[in-house]
Amino acid sequence: MDLILLVKAAVMGIVEGLTEFLPVSSTGHLILTGSLLGFSDDKSKVFDIAIQTGAILAVVIVYWHRLSGAVAHLSDSAAARRFVLNVGIGFLPAAVIGLLAYKTIKAHLFNAPVVAAAFVVGALIILWVERKATLKVRIQEVDDMSPLDALKVGFVQCLGMIPGTSRSGATIIGGMLLGLSRKAATDFSFFLAIPTLMGAGAYSLWKERALLSVADIPLFGVGLLFSFVSAWLCVRWLLRYISTHSFVAFAWYRIAFGIVVLVTAYTGLVTWAD
Repeated sequence: MDLILLVKAAVMGIVEGLTEFLPVSSTGHLILTGSLLGFSDDKSKVFDIAIQTGAILAVVIVYWHRLSGAVAHLSDSAAARRFVLNVGIGFLPAAVIGLLAYKTIKAHLFNAPVVAAAFVVGALIILWVERKATLKVRIQEVDDMSPLDALKVGFVQCLGMIPGTSRSGATIIGGMLLGLSRKAATDFSFFLAIPTLMGAGAYSLWKERALLSVADIPLFGVGLLFSFVSAWLCVRWLLRYISTHSFVAFAWYRIAFGIVVLVTAYTGLVTWAD
């Protein structure tokens, strides 16, 4: 396989891993990077979704003790059963709405005005939430969540289907508005990402299987590897970052990136349409 193509796959993997779990929208960054690299055909769109699996594996590794412990104690721990149930409940809205609205989203929301607006509106919401002095915290840890809490966060996660919104941004900031601590909202966002992104990747690969061949294995392998490594570093960094910082810096970054979206679309440098 062409070495240049593999380098492009590595770059896309790095971008995916670094942006998937930050509140900045991996979709927007992948569209921009793919267009600049000339990596934006139909197969590349499947690639963008499939390499999310590498990022998810990073989350599984970082939270391995928690996840393996929950599975191991399903039969004898009410807390473990509640944790698994909550993740499942939180995943359901995205699974149902995603299947029902997939074609509509692809047809009507993948354009520069929507992506830019999502970046800016999301930034303003982050700034508003971070400046609320009376934000009440009801839930300090994920284990304190009820099934209803999980369902509410699950519905908020669906906002991440709008290109430029950010799945992680929606679940983290939405979780904080619903009464979760910054840590609990971030942790639950990561846990929800496991079934959500793996499901999206599997669905995309199956739906577009006619575009793929055995010759694509090295391409996808490189993307998965670099997505995994960069996501592992990013998740570990973010968990340390939130212990002493707010998300305000990400909000200003989102505003700047929203402007980049409009400029690149207006100049024709990037095609922000599916």
